[in-house]
Amino acid sequence: MKQIAKYNENIFEGIKHIDENGNEYWYARELIKILKYSKWENFEKVINKAKDACNNSNIEIFDHFVDIDKMVSIGSGAKRQQKDYKLSRYACYLIAQNGDSRKHVIALVQTYFAIQTRKQEITELEYSSLSEDEKRFYQRNLTKKGNYSLNQTAKKAGVKNFDKFHNYGYRGLYNGETADDIAKRKGLRYREDILDNMCSEELAANLFRITQTESKLKKENIKSEIKANQTHYEVGNKIRKTIKELGGTMPEDLPTPKKSLKELEKERKNNLKITTKL
Repeated sequence: MKQIAKYNENIFEGIKHIDENGNEYWYARELIKILKYSKWENFEKVINKAKDACNNSNIEIFDHFVDIDKMVSIGSGAKRQQKDYKLSRYACYLIAQNGDSRKHVIALVQTYFAIQTRKQEITELEYSSLSEDEKRFYQRNLTKKGNYSLNQTAKKAGVKNFDKFHNYGYRGLYNGETADDIAKRKGLRYREDILDNMCSEELAANLFRITQTESKLKKENIKSEIKANQTHYEVGNKIRKTIKELGGTMPEDLPTPKKSLKELEKERKNNLKITTKL
């Protein structure tokens, strides 16, 4: 277990990257070094097996394995393109599962990702026992992942203006309000994240909007930015009507938490530092 903890703290978290939406990812070219594969050709065979496993589980491959090309220096100022992948945690887990388990390092990695993947899962009973702020953190993490996946699907559908696309969804759910309108109503500072300032119930409504919009875009094979925007609006509006029919609270009438999730996260880190010093 100490060896696994070492990989967690010193190696895997050390090469993890975070994108602009807060989603974590790994580069295959960095992961290959940790898994001690000397040739890219051999490692790519493992990646392809992991892709097959992903596909066989009816999970969208592109959501977890993103092909990218990098320009790398080869000396004397010359550069060439180098193939790479942006991998999700799940992709890394599948790669580890399809690696050579006779290697000690692969065995460690398999255990590591199995543990980390389980930590991100939560049962209904476990969720009900969480505090409101803990529920907010959990729902916010899901909306980050959901928005990332939705953006990928929307891109395939022809969406180029993503701010406009997301505002169509907000307008449907919030009776015409855009993201800026919601931020102003909540009294947020310029460019402060509205999702970080929602209660768990409001986040859950937005998560439903996100997942159902992605599902509809895929199911109807939408290939038009105008149609994708309209679909996002329709889904948001339908969820709003459902909330009303059930006698629920409209999302704009739900209370805004006193502290944003970023503020709570900062407090957690400060408390951890104090505890560590003691």
